Amino acid sequence: MISIYKHTGGKLGEIRHIEDDCWINVVNPGEAEIKALAEQAGVPQDFLIDALDVDERARIEVDDGSVLVVVHTPMRAENEDDDIPFRTIPLGIIKKDRLIITVCRQENEIMQQFLEGRVKNFLVSDRARFIIQVFLNTSITFLRHLKEINRKSNLLEDDLHKSMQNEALIRLVNIEKSLVYFMTSVKANELIMSRITRADVLRLDELDKDLLEDAITENLQAIHMTKIYSNILSGLMDAFASIISNNLNVVMKVLTSVTIILMIPNLIASIYGMNVELPFQHSINAFLIVVATGFFLSVLGILVFVKKKWL
Repeated sequence: MISIYKHTGGKLGEIRHIEDDCWINVVNPGEAEIKALAEQAGVPQDFLIDALDVDERARIEVDDGSVLVVVHTPMRAENEDDDIPFRTIPLGIIKKDRLIITVCRQENEIMQQFLEGRVKNFLVSDRARFIIQVFLNTSITFLRHLKEINRKSNLLEDDLHKSMQNEALIRLVNIEKSLVYFMTSVKANELIMSRITRADVLRLDELDKDLLEDAITENLQAIHMTKIYSNILSGLMDAFASIISNNLNVVMKVLTSVTIILMIPNLIASIYGMNVELPFQHSINAFLIVVATGFFLSVLGILVFVKKKWL
């Protein structure tokens, strides 16, 4: 799907055809749409194709007057059944002298913020600032999702304190996967922003440079928060693994103790079932003596295991 937007009278509105100072938002286009857009906008077709690759690395490239910036953006799971709550997806931004193009495999949360007017001082005609605002809002969105991940992990931790269920442990593992995706992406975005600062490929003015510094600061905070939450979650998983192992050891001790205790009367009864001369075998109280001996030794075994804290 290809949508074209332009600011008119200070308001962002959709238009039909490509004009100067317009924004072309491309979501999961077909091959014919990619080819037509590349010809009409005068951008390399490879730029459009690369931005649609879900495994595309964050990078910046300049080719024949077009600047491609690929930024990794956070993406919430589309439905509750998805195992991993958050992933990341590449967003391609192509800057030309007279227009700007954003390309993504699916509807992007960051682009929705621009379309819904939630980004301050946003103007399509200021293309360099648009790119910096994408970085800034991406970093802020990462931080917001990280707080949500922290809340989810705290709730799962409470559930695990009550009951050690496999489902809760699996959900913790999936949250850890989200943090791995986030860490990889925010570090990649940091490298791109640093390169923009050094090379000035976007030709930023002083206000844009200040905005880029804010974006870098927010991204660094996202990196630190991701590291902290990841370390906490790893420690939590290790702690629960130790608890599960300890619980298993306790169960094995109890089962072993019970087995030994039950074996004592069986052993005595088996001995007196042999066809050999045995003490008290001619006594009328032989049965009571055998039962009493087995009971006494079993009680003695219980006391020994209780003292050793096996029971």
